Amino acid sequence: MPIRVAAEPTFRDLLADSERAQIGMWVCSGSALVAEICAGSGLDWLLIDTEHSPNGLESTLSQLQAVHGYPIVPLVRAPIGDRIIVKQLLDLGAQNLLIPMVDTAEQARDMVAAVRYPPLGVRGVGSALARASRWNRIDDYLASANETISLFVQIETTDAVANITEIASVDGVDGLFIGPSDLAASMGLLGQQDHPDVVASVEQCIRTVTALGKPVGVNAFAPATAKRYLAAGARFVLVGADVAILARASETLAATFIRPTGLAGPDLSRPSY
Repeated sequence: MPIRVAAEPTFRDLLADSERAQIGMWVCSGSALVAEICAGSGLDWLLIDTEHSPNGLESTLSQLQAVHGYPIVPLVRAPIGDRIIVKQLLDLGAQNLLIPMVDTAEQARDMVAAVRYPPLGVRGVGSALARASRWNRIDDYLASANETISLFVQIETTDAVANITEIASVDGVDGLFIGPSDLAASMGLLGQQDHPDVVASVEQCIRTVTALGKPVGVNAFAPATAKRYLAAGARFVLVGADVAILARASETLAATFIRPTGLAGPDLSRPSY
């Protein structure tokens, strides 16, 4: 007899069941080994990125397998809000998706349809061939799949900010995630994600989404900024990235052991993403 398995709780479930904000980090290296190291960190969640990282389907699959079994919840960020890509990521077994650059409620509704099987959506049916159902070892996967997937959309432009109430109100969107870097660029403040106007816009988004009863998250590598957004009501925050941590730590080693005393080392406080 085949071993029967159960679907795991989603990131939506984690947020609903926890009384505190969930703290996570990016995995951008494309390495399953690095992802596994990060999975054992004690953090709450990982974001496996396929938008700005050297990740394809195979490496994403390897990272999902590597972190499986650790007490951490992985989200996968799609490279684009495309129904075919969403279908492929779901079939790999990604239960939690983040869709970048969602500017309108119409785009959000399209992504809700993409993650659901008919008649509620348009997801193609291939579960017997896919890790998502553990190759039909999850009982009644087709009937229950819609409940085992959580969907988050990313607010990254001034258009998205203007439409945030409508986007957050879309049924099937489980939460919103704010990207200050692209938002800053959209505001004409490229590279200035800690600019007071950007921070004020992020905080207003947090208040708006929270008032609508949905969880909202944000990217914030600077500890002071992360704490400010947590105080404003952010329910999930990314506070670092594997590649950024390695870059800054290796620069610190060089500054400590190679550079003569008195010469400036790397600027370890500079913002990342």
